Amino acid sequence: MTAIGTIDRPVTHDPLKQASMTAHTPSEQPYGSATADFITAGAITSRQNRTREMQLIPEALARAHMDDRMREVDAERQALRLVAARRMQRRAERVSLRARRALAMAVMH
Repeated sequence: MTAIGTIDRPVTHDPLKQASMTAHTPSEQPYGSATADFITAGAITSRQNRTREMQLIPEALARAHMDDRMREVDAERQALRLVAARRMQRRAERVSLRARRALAMAVMH
């Protein structure tokens, strides 16, 4: 079942580029019906170059863009973690040095 606005039948404002949504056989159509073959022929030729891959290109581009952004965010998080680790290491070294000095002062007196 096809619905209006699908990949197979995109919604367009130009009726010559949009195929009729009802699939009638020639025997079901009344004589002199307005839905002639040339109306659907325009839709078929206008969609001739629209492949499924072309329809999915925007999704692929968006996915690639999101992957790039996620990599950037991960790299930034890792950099922030490294900066925090270095800061904690310097703090621990200062505390250790202070403790050694205090121990040396206690031993000397």
